[in-house]
Amino acid sequence: KKIISPKDARIKSNQKEQKALAESKKEKPRHVDQAISALFFQYNTQLGPPYHILVDTNFINFSIRNKMDIVRSMMDCLLAKCIPCITDCVMGELEKLGAKYKVALKLAQDPRFERIPCQCKGCYADDCLVNMVKQWRCFIVATCDKELRGRIRKIPGVP
Repeated sequence: KKIISPKDARIKSNQKEQKALAESKKEKPRHVDQAISALFFQYNTQLGPPYHILVDTNFINFSIRNKMDIVRSMMDCLLAKCIPCITDCVMGELEKLGAKYKVALKLAQDPRFERIPCQCKGCYADDCLVNMVKQWRCFIVATCDKELRGRIRKIPGVP
């Protein structure tokens, strides 16, 4: 005698599984983010002098290693007034790095740097910067991290 395979389509439990798969495969409405009103095609109209520049931890360390003044170098590069900004997460990351990066912490506490409070508690500094840029779209991000640059380039209207 022949036995029906447990994977046979005629078995009721297999029919129920196939119906469940068919229902899950039905097209769901796609979520499309609302377009930013400040963008004129790919041009961001919110960006203009004075530029607000979000500074990352490794950018501060890079400038110290190369003996560059951050604010003056930014102004030379963009030929306009620049306001370097630091989020709470970046400051927390600098504090966690310890005594080796004491100079970077002192530089970040400079009164020329604007401190920006963030809503995230103890999150990774790169994620915090990406969220700030997505939320406001009026910042330029200064970083040397290739992965972070790649993530930021995917956001329209952010240089």
